[in-house]
Amino acid sequence: MELVLNTFGVSLNRDNEAFVITCQEGRQRIPTDGITSIQIGKGAQITSDAVLLAIENEIEILFTNRSGEPVGRVWSPRYGSISTIRKGQLNFTFSSDALTWIKDVIRKKIENQQALLLMMQTTDFAIQQTTAKSISRLDDYRTKVASLNGDIVADVAAQLRGWEGMASRIYFETLNLYIPEQYRFETRSQHPATDVVNAMLNYGYGMLYGKIEGALIKAGIDPYIGILHRDDYNRPVLVFDVIELYRIWVDYVVFSLVAQHVITDEYYSVKPDGSYWLEALGRRVVIQSINDYLDEVITIKGTTRSRTTHLQLYAQELAQTFKKYEKA
Repeated sequence: MELVLNTFGVSLNRDNEAFVITCQEGRQRIPTDGITSIQIGKGAQITSDAVLLAIENEIEILFTNRSGEPVGRVWSPRYGSISTIRKGQLNFTFSSDALTWIKDVIRKKIENQQALLLMMQTTDFAIQQTTAKSISRLDDYRTKVASLNGDIVADVAAQLRGWEGMASRIYFETLNLYIPEQYRFETRSQHPATDVVNAMLNYGYGMLYGKIEGALIKAGIDPYIGILHRDDYNRPVLVFDVIELYRIWVDYVVFSLVAQHVITDEYYSVKPDGSYWLEALGRRVVIQSINDYLDEVITIKGTTRSRTTHLQLYAQELAQTFKKYEKA
């Protein structure tokens, strides 16, 4: 279970071996058993006693901004890495195998996009034709990525980014056709979001960034050593690589919510500059919906676990891959 505190004025304290949440509605005592992480948003407070209780119980604490993206983290020293993983990670980054890995990541991302488009239902023949054409175009980009040759990632990074960007533009333009007309957007916008759907996507991706970063840290991987994303100073760039495998989870949840006509004016606010931000109700719905989806049990490569556990298993598998390159 994840505790999420993102309402102004809410506070988290300690009561012996349990947490106590205090807000306008009153106080709630929550045992540490079953809590895996604590998310603290702007305007919420946490005491040092609560922080120490979290550390003692190996519960990570994540501080987030208004977009749900992690800006700071406290974790148990038991998560410490070992030198063989970090040395191997550096060696792997500059090997030809890193290029194979990132190509596979991008190909899988495009496959996921195609799969979601195939899941969409409509009786509109024009939309059906557009979707079929888009899936075919995505297939072309997936083939291009697979056939790209180079010795290391840097040799072909610009082409990979370009093809990935084009595939994503085709994907979102097509997916946009399946949501209620009043919520359709002109383009995918990040920060700031220029519509409520992009605000929901941004918040969902922010949540996913935090979960991936936590999984990498627990596995002993340095999230600041990236493969394709390597140019952002003091940013967890490996998270930006790994998240491409899992963005589809957020896409599915957000577009499902939008298609259900659940959005109200209370979900968001529009600032004077035209940017859209999720308010408390919108954040609560997105957080709950994504966490419920991540808790669902699915089977991947013969292993049946929750999506969250699959993500953690992938991080552990990646750490073992890096260890093999320690003496490369």
